[in-house]
Amino acid sequence: MSKFMFKNFEMTRYFFFREMNGLTEEMANVQPAGFNNNIRWHVGHVLTVTEQFMFGFPKKSQHLPENYPQLFGNGTKPADWTGEVPTLDELKSHLENQLERLKIVPEESLDQELKQPFRGLKTFGELANMALYHEAHHMGQIHAMKRIVETAAVKN
Repeated sequence: MSKFMFKNFEMTRYFFFREMNGLTEEMANVQPAGFNNNIRWHVGHVLTVTEQFMFGFPKKSQHLPENYPQLFGNGTKPADWTGEVPTLDELKSHLENQLERLKIVPEESLDQELKQPFRGLKTFGELANMALYHEAHHMGQIHAMKRIVETAAVKN
């Protein structure tokens, strides 16, 4: 991957991890009024969608548990979860591993055309940029939810 593109992933993931600092398992499970999901879902969603965009999960990547698309894919929500869900530490470990794998994506692959355009995106590099935007968007959701949860905890 180009140094510029990787630096963007590295910087975005650094700030994503910073948002995760101080989160407890309980905080990650709170779904504030007005939000469709909880913090744990957003963390798992970023992980899962980045894996799908960058590594073709679940068909081409075996780096995540096979149930992650059912837990964290588009259109899913915590209210529908059954069974065990991963801890924040598990999700963070997968995010760290994913970042290491992003480092070794060949730069020339960024110019590769997608087999099918995705939302108007035609190259793998454009899809990588979408993954960065997507992560930053959900980081903002996590930031807002974390503030709401922390404020509610102080009032109680």
